[in-house]
Amino acid sequence: MGLIYTSVDLINPRNRSLKPISAKALVDTGAITLCIPEHVVVQLGLEELEKREVKTADGEPRLVPYVGPIQVRFGNRSCFTGALVLGDSVLLGAVPMEDMDLVINPRTQELTVNPDSPNIPSAIVMRLSRL
Repeated sequence: MGLIYTSVDLINPRNRSLKPISAKALVDTGAITLCIPEHVVVQLGLEELEKREVKTADGEPRLVPYVGPIQVRFGNRSCFTGALVLGDSVLLGAVPMEDMDLVINPRTQELTVNPDSPNIPSAIVMRLSRL
C-alpha cells in the first residue's frame, strides 16, 4: 500500500473567530498523534501547553512543542486533541483517527468513515459493573 493523503479541517476551538484551515494530511496508522507544522500553529493562534520529547527516524531525541486544543474535522466527524509541532506538513496519527472512528479502505487507499457506523462515530468500551 502506498502513502495515503486526505483533507482535514483544523480549528482552534478557543477562538472561533479564526477561519478553519483546510489541509492535506498524511494518514499514518503507525503514528500516534496529530503533527502540524509551525505555520498552522501561528495561523490558528494555538497555545503551547508543554514540550514533549520525540525520537526522529535516526534515533535522535528532540524536544518539540505540544499545542492545543485543536479540533480536527473529517467529513461528518470531528475530535479534539493536542498536536506535536514538527515537520512541514500535517500528519494524522492513530489516536484522532480512532476518536473519529475512521478506517482505511485498502481497495481504494482512502481514509473513510467506518462503514459499520456511517452516521456517528462508535467505539468499543469496557462494561462497568454496578456498585
